[in-house]
Amino acid sequence: MVRVRYAPSPTGMPHVGNIRTALFNWVFARHHGGKFIVRIEDTDRTRFVEGSEQAILHSLRWLGLDWDEGPEVGGPHAPYYQSQRLEIYQRIAHQLVEEGKAYKCFCTPEELEQMRAQQRAQGAAATMYDRRCRKLTPAEVKAREDAGLPYVIRFKMPLEGTAEYDDLIHGRTVFQNKLTDDFVMLKSDGFPTYHLANVVDDHLMEVTHVLRGDEWVSSMPRHLNLYRALGWEPPQFAHLPLLLGPDKQKLSKRHGAVEFTEFIRQGYLPEAMFNFLAICGWNPGDDREILSREEIIQLFSIERISDNPFVFDHDKLLWMNGYYLRHLPKERLVELCLPYLQAAGLVPQTLDEATRAYVERVVPLEQEKMKLLSDAPRLLDFFFTDDYPIDEAAVRKWYGEPHIPQMLEELIRRYEALEPFTAPEIERVTREVIAWLGVKGGEVIHPTRVALSGRTTGPSLFEMIEALGKPRVLQRLRKAQGWVFGR
Repeated sequence: MVRVRYAPSPTGMPHVGNIRTALFNWVFARHHGGKFIVRIEDTDRTRFVEGSEQAILHSLRWLGLDWDEGPEVGGPHAPYYQSQRLEIYQRIAHQLVEEGKAYKCFCTPEELEQMRAQQRAQGAAATMYDRRCRKLTPAEVKAREDAGLPYVIRFKMPLEGTAEYDDLIHGRTVFQNKLTDDFVMLKSDGFPTYHLANVVDDHLMEVTHVLRGDEWVSSMPRHLNLYRALGWEPPQFAHLPLLLGPDKQKLSKRHGAVEFTEFIRQGYLPEAMFNFLAICGWNPGDDREILSREEIIQLFSIERISDNPFVFDHDKLLWMNGYYLRHLPKERLVELCLPYLQAAGLVPQTLDEATRAYVERVVPLEQEKMKLLSDAPRLLDFFFTDDYPIDEAAVRKWYGEPHIPQMLEELIRRYEALEPFTAPEIERVTREVIAWLGVKGGEVIHPTRVALSGRTTGPSLFEMIEALGKPRVLQRLRKAQGWVFGR
C-alpha cells in the first residue's frame, strides 16, 4: 500500500510551496488508495513559532486535505510529534556509535568557527567538518566524557564511493560520498537533526514514497547512507520542482502573498486553490486548467510532474478564483461573503430576518465582478451605507450635461409613483425617460448609476435599483440634484 507523509516544521506560517507539497502527497495517496500521514517535525526548538502548528493544520483542513494518521487522528505509529519520539532517535544514534558507524564529537562552537575561518582563508569554496573527532581513540573519548564535556553524535560518511538512487522525477542521481561531511545526527541537547529524525520516522512509519521539495535533493547522500548503515530499504523519492516568482527567483514575499493563511484571508476559495496548486508543476496530459478534485485524483501521476521550477502566477490564480466564484451557488456565496461584510461594518454581526433577506438579494448582484471574497465590501458598500466613495471624475463628466436636471426631476417623479417597484417596471419607465429626453440610453443610465452607487460600473442598473429600494433611490437622486450646481 502507498504510504506518504507531509512533515511540516512549526517554525513559521505555512508557505504556499509547502502546502502544494502536502497537496501532491494527498492526491498521490488518494489516487492509489493509500494513506496520507501528517507528522510534526518539531525538534528545532530555537525556531519554534507559537501558533504555526495550528495554522498548518487549519490550512490542510481548509483545503480538504484530510489525513489518515497524525495529530488529532492518531494511528498505529503514534506519536506523530518528533519531540515525543526523542528516546527512539537517541537509541538509534547510540546504536550507530556502538557499531562504529557514527562517533561522538566534542568540538566547541568556537573551535568549529575557527576551523571554518581557516578553510575560507585557504580559499575553500565550501567549508566542511574536518572529521577531527572521528580520529579520537576510545580512551580519548572516555576521558572527554568523564570530564563532562558536551558532545554531538556525527555520522561517519563513507570516504569513497557513491550514493545513488532513481528519483521518480529527475531520474538517476549520483553523489560522491567524499563531498559530504560527517553531519550531526544528534545534538548535545539530545534532540535529533532533521536528517536522523526523518529517516528513522519514514522507516518506522512505513512510508513508501517521499514527495518533497527540490531543496532536499542535496540531503540525499546523507539519507541514503543512513538507510544503508541501518540496514533499511529506503522509500522511493520524488523531488518536486520549486515555485518561483515571475523574475525566476525563489518565491518570496516580494512577489506577493506566500503565506498560505494570507490567501485564505484574502478570500480565495479552497476549490480554486486546490485546482491551481495541482497544476503548479503537474499537468493532466492535455490543455485543461479547470479540473475538479475528483478529476485531479483520477488523473494524477508522478510522471506528469515537471522536473523544472514552476513560476507561481498570481494573476492566473486570481482569474481561476474568479471563475470558481462565478460558478458558486448563490446560497454559498452569500455565506462566504457575509464575514467580510460584517468585518467591514456594513452588516451587523447578528442578522434579523429582513437584513438577511436583503443580503441574500444584493450579494449575487455582484457575483460576476468578484475575484476574491474580500472584494465584497468594496463592490457592495453602497447597498448598505450612504457613506460610500464617489467617483468625482464621473460626476464631472456627466453632471455638466444640459439634460441632467430634467432627467433627475423626471426619474424622481416617475419612480415615486411607480408600483410595483420591480426591475422590469423600473426599466420600462427609465426607457420612457430616455425617449422623452431624446438622448442615447447611456446618457441616462450612466449618470443614474453614478447617482445611486457613486461609480460607473456595477450590476444591472434596474436590478440594482429594485434591490436598493424606492426610499433610498429617491433620496440619492435628490442628493444628485445638488451635483448639477457643482461640487
